[in-house]
Parts: sequence; C-alpha cells; structure tokens
Amino acid sequence: MNKSSFYIEKMDCPSEEQIIRMKLEGFPTIKSLNFDIPNRKLVVYHEDDAIDIHQQLDSLHFNTSLIETTVAEELVLPLAQEVDKKLLWIVLLINFALFLIEIIAGLIADSMGLLADSLDMLADSLVYSLALFAIGKSIIFKKNIAKTSGYLQLLLAIWGFVEVIKRFYGLENLPHVHTMILISLLALLGNAACLYVLQKSRSKEAHMQASMIFTSNDVVVNIGVILAALMVYFTQSPYPDLIIGAIVFIIVARGAFRILNLSKA
Repeated sequence: MNKSSFYIEKMDCPSEEQIIRMKLEGFPTIKSLNFDIPNRKLVVYHEDDAIDIHQQLDSLHFNTSLIETTVAEELVLPLAQEVDKKLLWIVLLINFALFLIEIIAGLIADSMGLLADSLDMLADSLVYSLALFAIGKSIIFKKNIAKTSGYLQLLLAIWGFVEVIKRFYGLENLPHVHTMILISLLALLGNAACLYVLQKSRSKEAHMQASMIFTSNDVVVNIGVILAALMVYFTQSPYPDLIIGAIVFIIVARGAFRILNLSKA
C-alpha cells in the first residue's frame, strides 16, 4: 500500500473536492481519499504507483503537484470518508436558493455583479447535483451529464460577458447599491454556512478555521461585489459593477471548463 500526498493549489472550497472525487471515482487502485481543504492537500492511499492518479488530477487544471509517495504502514481513513448525502443536499439547496435570490435581485437592482455571482452559485449547484445524481450511474452517463452541465454553464458565462460589454458601451442607470450589499452579505453568509456544514462533517472540532472561509473563491467574490457596490456609491459610476461582473463571469467560465474536464477520459 502506498501513500501519496498532493498539493492542489486551486482546491479552496468543497465544490473542488466533489469534482476531484468524481474524477477519481472508479479508480481500482485507490483505497482512500483524505481531503484537507484548508491546507489544499489531498492524501491518496493506493496500490501501484501514483503516475495515473497524478495525470487524472492534472487534467482538472487545479495546479496539482505531487509532494511525496511513501509506503503506508496502515490505511488511515478520514473521519468522514464520503461527505454525507444529506449534507450535500443541504449545500445544494443553499446554493440553488441563493442563485434564485441573486439572479432576481440582480435583475431588479440592474447589477451585473449580482447576476454574475448568481451564476457562480449555479455553478456550485451543478457540481453538487452531479455528485448526488450521478451516484451509481455508468461512466458514460456521468460524462454526458458533466458535458451538458459544463456547456450550459459556459453559455451562461458567455452571455453574461457579452452583456457586460454591451453595458460598457451603452451605460444605463446606476445599479442599486443597497441591494447589492444586502444580497452579497446574504450570499457570503450562505457560502460560509456551506463551508461550515461540510467541514464540520469531517472534523471533531466545533470551530472552523477563519482562513478557510476568507480564502474561499466564493467568499472572495461576495466581498468583491460588496466593494464594487461601495465604489459605485462613492464614484457614482456603474463601471465598478461592470468590472466585478466581468471578473466573476470569467471565473464562472473557468468553472465550466473544470466540469467539462470531468467528461474527458
């Protein structure tokens, strides 16, 4: 039995964990996966060498590097080998509810930042949906679902980016600052709750590292929208909202490619 430790730079929230689990699912040589999201580390207990595992992780473009491979004296299982399906349902419902709230608020407040963040919430919802609904299905079925979800997300991201460009050349009313801040704070709390729920499932400690929350891309996006709203207020310009919207749509597009990578061999 071998023990390989990987540093995965872009694994900063539970949705990346689910993508990695789905990518490595069915690997006959893998006996256990132990995720340490705060430190962006994955420990794999496996037979044979780690070359194929490393190649699969590299295909996700998460900037993965192999730290070391050693002989494991015993198989050490994580506290929660698999995230409980009930918990996945909870985070899925939280993300999807926030997607609906943000997209409606974004349309009402005329904010591209909120609209973009709503699609980021939808992206996470798609990942959790894949993790839940693809359980027990064939490899071909999972790849087809991943491909469909990825292309849908990519099309939405492209639409959003085109809309941002249109608004740059045809500036309309200022977005509603108070709505942007209020909804973004709600989304931030929702993301923090998801992180807490999933981290608590694999840790005996009642607290969660603050660094895990504030280094999560989802939370960084929420804070970015809040800062953009403040800049709109002080400058009386819609540009900060459009800029944060463009940035988040790019993040959503990158997420789409991550899902599409699941459909590849």
